[in-house]
Amino acid sequence: MKLAVLDFLGHVDPDSMGAILDARLWEPQPGILEAIAQLHHSGWHVVQATNQPRLGHGSLDIGELNALHQRIQRVLHAAGARIEAFFFCPHTPTEGCTCRKPAPGMLEQIAARYGAEPQEMWVIGQCKHHIQAGQALGTHVALVHLPDCHPSCSACTEGAQVPRYASWHALAQALAATPDAYSPPSA
Repeated sequence: MKLAVLDFLGHVDPDSMGAILDARLWEPQPGILEAIAQLHHSGWHVVQATNQPRLGHGSLDIGELNALHQRIQRVLHAAGARIEAFFFCPHTPTEGCTCRKPAPGMLEQIAARYGAEPQEMWVIGQCKHHIQAGQALGTHVALVHLPDCHPSCSACTEGAQVPRYASWHALAQALAATPDAYSPPSA
């Protein structure tokens, strides 16, 4: 099984770091639609895993989050891509749950749902908590560092041996050329 777990796919407000303000305003990151389509067509299962603490704070309701997921799917569909499932942690940072990244609980749920071993999973993104959750579970991890990345993302794996890609296209090319999830692609 080849399973890619992504974090943020786009933004409503570049300064919001993934906060959902209005689903209609969501815009994908440059190149991510094509990358997801390429992964999908190369036999990869692609899912999203995000922390959604605004649910726990009450400033976001599940209907708003579902509206965002529907918008993402419509935009992806138009590009020949899709996300197979959306996973999220609804808890606030102070609740101490095991599903909130950097804890690996959400990734464990994904592995169980897909019947995947950690070494069959690639946890990919820009957020340090996403990468740390993958490392805690023993998955492959990869960092996509876009030129317009938020400053807090650029140092997310400072000092760690994490493959880094300059674009979603470069990441998709590397993973699409990988015959199975056990073989790390070249960065």
